[in-house]
Amino acid sequence: MSNHTASSNNASQNTAAKAALAAHANSHFNRKGLVQLALLGLLLLLPVAAYFLGHTYYVNLASRITIIAMAAVGLNLAIGYGGMVSFGHAAYFGLGGYVAGISAYHAFDLTPFMSWPFTVPGSDSMLVVWLVTVLLCALLALAIGAISLRTTGVYFIMITLAFAQMIYYFANSWPTYGGQDGLPIYIRNTLPLADSSNALSYFLICFTGLVLAMAITSRLMKSRFGAALTMARLNDVRLATAGVNPYPIRLVAFVMSAVITGLAGALYADLNGFVSPAMLSWHFSGELMVIVILGGVGRLYGPLAGAVLFVMMETLLGGFTEYWQLFLGLVLLGVVLFAKHGVMGWLAGRERNE
Repeated sequence: MSNHTASSNNASQNTAAKAALAAHANSHFNRKGLVQLALLGLLLLLPVAAYFLGHTYYVNLASRITIIAMAAVGLNLAIGYGGMVSFGHAAYFGLGGYVAGISAYHAFDLTPFMSWPFTVPGSDSMLVVWLVTVLLCALLALAIGAISLRTTGVYFIMITLAFAQMIYYFANSWPTYGGQDGLPIYIRNTLPLADSSNALSYFLICFTGLVLAMAITSRLMKSRFGAALTMARLNDVRLATAGVNPYPIRLVAFVMSAVITGLAGALYADLNGFVSPAMLSWHFSGELMVIVILGGVGRLYGPLAGAVLFVMMETLLGGFTEYWQLFLGLVLLGVVLFAKHGVMGWLAGRERNE
């Protein structure tokens, strides 16, 4: 009789524990979902309201936040999900920018990019620019990743940095396209059915790109490939023991990461009407890394939260002092010490798999 009573009590306790866990998971999901929806909704609604109130500066500022967040989404795929600490993602960002700038330059000047062995004309079509950006960034990342992914740790970091610096100095010494002075873009590349010269239309193009980048990342990480990439980050020996080679998994993720960042670079050059070697510098790679850490490494919406915080600090504090990076450093230090899961971890709580 006592055994039956004890079994009943244990069953009741297990049921209660499961119910409590389910309630906690549902509350966490609701909290995280609300934070994500609010973040995305504000990013969309505030620029629309600013546009109709006649404040196009804030619309362009929102476009900048969106583009930088998209570039950070690409880096987060490598660092947060793949454990590949790349310090050279500015190479892909700048490459995308130069593709947009050089293409627009030749389209405006009515001269071909090359005339032998076949003619390659310039183009002011965003679709053409994006296609070329995807191909070139994928090829560059494939070459860099094939070498750097054979190493780990600080060696991987330094190899990615070294390749990025080589491309940076090449752009500096390329006088045809401005060299260290950069290349002005006199025409904005066009997109069918959209007026890219309109501030709100261009913001919506950038916003769509960001949402697609996050959707692709989310879908990828929920697939078998994402599970393999996570295991490659956590324990590549166990993954190899299971019969899956971690190297091609990491290489594919690295290439996809570079492509997303490169597309953001193409949008950034169009937004500013200017491209320069600064887009290729290691400083920008560092800024992207700071943004990912601020928002939350390995969090889907972390790059967006980090980009909002970074750009707003740059804009607001930069208006008062040129030493605004001091305050950024203090915030970064606070995040690292007291909120290791970033702004999104602080707002939405920790992920259940953390």
